[in-house]
Amino acid sequence: MENKPPIVRASKLSKVVANGADTLAILQDIDLEVMPGEAVGIVGASGSGKSTLLGLLAGLDTPTAGRVELDGRDLFSLDEDGRAVLRARLLGFVFQSFHLLPALNALENVMLPLELAGDGAAARRAVAMLNRVGLGERLHHYPKTLSGGEQQRVALARAFVIEPKLLLADEPTGNLDAATGADIIDLLFELNAERGTTLALVTHDEMLARRCSRLIRLARGRIELERGERREERGER
Repeated sequence: MENKPPIVRASKLSKVVANGADTLAILQDIDLEVMPGEAVGIVGASGSGKSTLLGLLAGLDTPTAGRVELDGRDLFSLDEDGRAVLRARLLGFVFQSFHLLPALNALENVMLPLELAGDGAAARRAVAMLNRVGLGERLHHYPKTLSGGEQQRVALARAFVIEPKLLLADEPTGNLDAATGADIIDLLFELNAERGTTLALVTHDEMLARRCSRLIRLARGRIELERGERREERGER
């Protein structure tokens, strides 16, 4: 892994927004590299900039200053369409609110990114992925008929079915009860390990974040603490 370039690199990344007559710095001078195969947990209090950072790394938002390279491409040298093409090829997303299309059933939701990419095996791959996440008997159920945990399983299937290089997860258990959330996180880490995906996980739960190989804590828009795999070798907990 050390011989490969970062899958994503942020350099001097800042995001400032208008706040009435003043401005609010959401992120300030963020330098971050995520290497292929890493699992990075990003924690911080509400308002610390976690979700904003994830959105910038995906090119869903634009920075006030700095740059993001995704798989070696300068994201913000591309126009919006160019960024969308790069995202479709490289990224999977899992959100707190599932973001399933209500007019599509589970199978159709998982097939959608494959169909948009012109994959002729979309149905077969989507069925296999839904079986893998335990929803083989729910293929034709619509989101409104699925529990929260089942909806998030569909979202995981949709994210992983494209075999992304990088999975971005934003509070994936935020709308779930503790037991269901624990099951979803176990499944997320299983799928991530099976497919060798790189993971960036935003969460308010530091114990969850510590399941990742690296922990980053944001405070007031800056990286306050960064710990890697070597923390246990030094006896830190």
